[in-house]
Amino acid sequence: MSRNDHDPFPEEAPADPHPHARPDRHPGEAAFSVLMVLASLVLLWEAYGISGFEALSAPGTVPMATTAVMAVCAAIVMLRTFRLPRAEGEGFWKVVLPRPVIVVALLLVGYALLLRPLGFLPTSLLFLVIAVKYLSRRGWGFTLAVSAGSLLAIYLVFRIVFTVLMPPGIVPEGEMIQFFRDLIPGRAG
Repeated sequence: MSRNDHDPFPEEAPADPHPHARPDRHPGEAAFSVLMVLASLVLLWEAYGISGFEALSAPGTVPMATTAVMAVCAAIVMLRTFRLPRAEGEGFWKVVLPRPVIVVALLLVGYALLLRPLGFLPTSLLFLVIAVKYLSRRGWGFTLAVSAGSLLAIYLVFRIVFTVLMPPGIVPEGEMIQFFRDLIPGRAG
């Protein structure tokens, strides 16, 4: 028997303290770390604007301390990020902005442009059908069922339960709701 069979603390190589650390800087990481430093500094400036350096018990003390720690940590992360070598074979468009992200972003722009003239129901249905079909790459039955079911659930929760007004557009939604309300006996319209 060897010594390690009975030793509760065998001599082993120390474990890697950062087993998930990546040796390379991937696309977008440097820009994101700079953005975090800038955002932290802006928040620190805003926190300073609350009460300045009046006293330790001033209302802005905790926000300033918090954002100062945030800015220092963001700066450390940024410096470490810039020291990493660039990853090879990874492009910005492939990693940070792949085609599905761009397509959905364009669909959202289209949604915003069509919401007022068409209204909530047709615009949302159009958006959901195109997005579900593109992202799932499934058949039309699945696409229409998921899109219509999602829209129905959203509509029931927000329009009927919470009575949130949606852009009316081309669907006579108010008249349809009133028609169903009139069908309920004993209810005055």
